[in-house]
Amino acid sequence: MKKIIIYRSVLSISLLLLIFSVSAQDVLDSYLIKAAENNPGLKARFNEYMSALEVAPQVKALPDPQVVFGYFIQPVETRVGPQEFRISASQMFPWFGTLKAKENVAIQIAKAKYEVFEETKSKLFNEVRGTYYNLYFNRKAIVIVRDNIQILNIFQKLALIKVEAGMVSPVDEYRIEMEIGDLENQLALLKDQHFSLEVAFFNLLNTETDNVLLPDTLWNDGPGLTKQAIIDSIMIRNHQLLGLEMQREALRFRQELARKTGNPDFSVGLDYIFVGKGENNLSGKDAFIFPKIGISIPLYRNKYKAMVDEVIYLETAKVNEKLDRENILETIFENTWKELLDADRRIVLYIEQQDLAEKSINLLEMEYATANKNFEEILRMERKQLFYALELERARADKQAAVSFIDYLMGS
Repeated sequence: MKKIIIYRSVLSISLLLLIFSVSAQDVLDSYLIKAAENNPGLKARFNEYMSALEVAPQVKALPDPQVVFGYFIQPVETRVGPQEFRISASQMFPWFGTLKAKENVAIQIAKAKYEVFEETKSKLFNEVRGTYYNLYFNRKAIVIVRDNIQILNIFQKLALIKVEAGMVSPVDEYRIEMEIGDLENQLALLKDQHFSLEVAFFNLLNTETDNVLLPDTLWNDGPGLTKQAIIDSIMIRNHQLLGLEMQREALRFRQELARKTGNPDFSVGLDYIFVGKGENNLSGKDAFIFPKIGISIPLYRNKYKAMVDEVIYLETAKVNEKLDRENILETIFENTWKELLDADRRIVLYIEQQDLAEKSINLLEMEYATANKNFEEILRMERKQLFYALELERARADKQAAVSFIDYLMGS
C-alpha cells in the first residue's frame, strides 16, 4: 500500500509539472503572437508583399488609348469645304498572351515577396524564443548564485565560531570572504545582463518593458520528428528555398514574356475630320476615316533573342543558387542536430554530477564540523556544485534553442 501511495504522489507531481510546462509554453506562444502583431521589421516585409500584389493589376491592363487633337492653322480646302480640325483615337493591343505573361511574372514576384515575409517571421520567432531561453538561464543563474552566497554565509558563521574558539586558522574565514566577493560580483553582472536581455526581448515585441513570465524549470521537449523527417521538411518548407523557387517561376514566365515581346503589336483607331462651310456658302461635310489599323514590326531580332537568352541564364543561375542553399541548410542543420544531442547528454550528465557534488558536500561538512578537516575541499566542491547547477540550466536552454532553430529551418 505504501508503494502505491508513493507512486500516486509521484504521478500527481508529474501531472502538475506537465500542466505547468504546457502553461509556460502558452506564455511563450503569447509573446510570439505579440511579436507577429507589433514588430516593425515584420510589418515592413508584409507591406512590401502587399505592394507587390498591386503590380499584377497594373501590368495586365491594356496600354492607355491615345487621343490626338489637331487644328489646321490654315484650313485645307477641299471640294466640300475647308478642313478645320482633326481628332484621332487609337488603342494598342500587345501580341496574344503578352499581358497574361506579364501578370504571371508579377504574381510570382509577389509570391517570392510573401516567402521573404514568412522567412522574416520565422527568423523573428526564433530570435524571440532564443532571447526567452537566455532570460530563463540568466534568471536561474541569479537564483543559483544567490543561493550559493547564502550557503557560504552559513559556512562563514561556522568558520567564525571555530576561529574564535581557536579550533581553525582565520584563513578559513578569509577564503569564504573571497568566495562570497567573487559570487557577489558575478551576481551583479547577471542582474545587469538580465536587464539588457529584457530590453532586447521587448524590443523584438515592440512593446513596453515589463517583467517576463518565465517557468521555474524549462521544458525538455525535443523536435518531435526523426532526423530524416526534419531534413525532408526543411527541403520542402524552408522559406528561403520556397522564395528561390518562386523567383525561378517568375523567370520562367519572364522567358515566355521575352519571346512574346518579339512578336508584333497591333493598334486600331479612327480619325474624325471636321469640315467647315465652303465657297458658295456650302454647309460642309464631316468626313470619317475608319478603320485605322497599325502594326509594330520587330525587325531587330538579335535584341529579342538576347532578351530570351538573358532570362535563360538567370533561370539557370537561380536553380544553382537553390541547390547551393539546400547544401548550406543541410550543413547548418547537421551542426544544430549535433548541438541538440550534446545538450541532451549534458542535461543527463549534470543532473548526475550535481547529485554527486551535493552528497560529497554533505560528507565534507560533517567532517569539518566534527574534525575541522577538508575545509578547502568543501570550497572546491561548492564551486563544482555551482558550476554543475549553472551548466545544467545552460544545457536546458541550449536544447530548446536548438529545437527552436530547427523549427526555424523548417519554416515555423
